Amino acid sequence: MAPHSSRAVAADQLSATFAALADPTRRAILARLATGESSVTELAAPFAMSLPAVTKHLKVLERSGLITRSRQAQWRPCRLEAKPLRDVATWVEQYRRFWEKRLDRLEEYLRSIQSQEKKHGRSKP
Repeated sequence: MAPHSSRAVAADQLSATFAALADPTRRAILARLATGESSVTELAAPFAMSLPAVTKHLKVLERSGLITRSRQAQWRPCRLEAKPLRDVATWVEQYRRFWEKRLDRLEEYLRSIQSQEKKHGRSKP
């Protein structure tokens, strides 16, 4: 597989993750799963929606790789999967570094203006 092909797959996975995270109900479900496994019924409890509606949200999360569901006798626990979230964090980190560099340059510029004002005897109003 060519390197650009794996990037396309990674980009598609990132798109799926962001699409799944775009919904506040799904983010709330992930927050609950961050504390440990839960059944569908337990996950549905805080929401004013039907069990099938919650199941649809879970399917989106599952397709995006953010959760896994298994079967243990009558219990079908849902579990948070960290890898897609790590991928999002890695992607966002690039932009955090970009903005930090920009803010550092702004800080340097503001210091140079302050220095010039002090040198010329100007003070702030």
